[in-house]
Amino acid sequence: MLSVALSDLAPVQQSYLLQARQMQALSFMVHIPLVCFGIAFPALVLFVEWRYLRTGEQVYRTLARRWTKVLVTLFAAGVVTGTILSFEMALLWPNFTSTFGGGFAIEGFSFFLEAIFIGIYVYGWDRLSPRAHFLSGLPIAVAGVLGSVMVISVNGWMNHPLGFRLVDGRVTDVNPWRALFGNSYLWHELVHMYLAGYMVTGFLVAGAYAIGKLRGRWGRYERIALAVPLTAAAVAAPVQVLVGDWAARTVAHDQPVKLAALEGLGHTTRGAPIHLLGWYTDGRVDYGIEIPRLLSFLAFHSTNATVQGLDTFPASDVPPVNVVRIAFQLMVGIGTLLALLSLAFLVVRWRRGGLPGTPWFYGALAVAGPASLVALIAGWGTTEVGRQPWVVYRVMRTDEAVTGASGIPVSYAALAAAYVVLVGAVAWALRRLAGRPVQEA
Repeated sequence: MLSVALSDLAPVQQSYLLQARQMQALSFMVHIPLVCFGIAFPALVLFVEWRYLRTGEQVYRTLARRWTKVLVTLFAAGVVTGTILSFEMALLWPNFTSTFGGGFAIEGFSFFLEAIFIGIYVYGWDRLSPRAHFLSGLPIAVAGVLGSVMVISVNGWMNHPLGFRLVDGRVTDVNPWRALFGNSYLWHELVHMYLAGYMVTGFLVAGAYAIGKLRGRWGRYERIALAVPLTAAAVAAPVQVLVGDWAARTVAHDQPVKLAALEGLGHTTRGAPIHLLGWYTDGRVDYGIEIPRLLSFLAFHSTNATVQGLDTFPASDVPPVNVVRIAFQLMVGIGTLLALLSLAFLVVRWRRGGLPGTPWFYGALAVAGPASLVALIAGWGTTEVGRQPWVVYRVMRTDEAVTGASGIPVSYAALAAAYVVLVGAVAWALRRLAGRPVQEA
């Protein structure tokens, strides 16, 4: 179909294609956690400020002001990583961005809107009335949502391209609304990412206060600061399991080769099993724990459904199976554990009306923050690596999109060094903010 129409774009002679892909992956790994905070953290800050307006209790205002400083720090880091990503997309993948890159440009409007209102919100704490200050924060939350909607809609389109025609390598008859928002692949990606945003933000923030609890810092301020993000994450985590089922069924229908790679299913099988752990080699999974018929049930809700194997696809169209399998199992395994931890918290919260009292819970919560980050990155690895060798599924291959320029290894090393400095600077700033004493007027 469209892949034939794009035949004029031959693979680029690039000896460092793998390094180019690794550079892009590194930038996504650094940037995506900041996107999660951009999605969820403004809403959490505004909720705390709203509680101050409703109750008049100073502890909520103190918490909102302190979290605002964290918000600004992470937004500044996101400006850096987002700028790098923009240039990187254009420089590393010029054939892709010159042909299909217009959708990313819309995200810039949301960024400028967010930056303007963050400035108003930060400097308006003692200059605006309480109600006006709260209202000035609403566009921050809206802009964070809108900007990520555009990026996720483009990614959904890359996985399920429609709404255009390619004639002699040129995009024609473009229907942007159908391509981006009339795309069935958008909706599960969008919900999946938004729930992930609240999970990562909630578990990381709550985990920081859980460490404080284990070290003896446990006043009313700390209890509120832990309960608010943890409640958001705990509500999102069990729902994420259901959305994951929705996503898996969509992948089974639209990207059967990715589904086969997720399991390492070498041959077409009726009543296909799932193997926990193990290593894929020579068309089978060795050393794994087999669960009969589970893949057929999860993908098609039938234990007797037939699942296409990797042998039905050209070898050149198959993604790196073990990378995709490991990433997928990390995401699912960690997500399941986080959902169980969330259910335990919600049960205690409902039955006792307070926070759990056992030390093991706070130890688990301290681990849950970094674990949610691993699950996030593994999930995006599953999505992006599982689509390979295509940058736009069945339309443009990655080796057709890459630059032909030399010097990628040098740029890779410089980029890695820059991210080490950036991550260190952000960690230093957050540690300084956390070390400041809490003053409740």
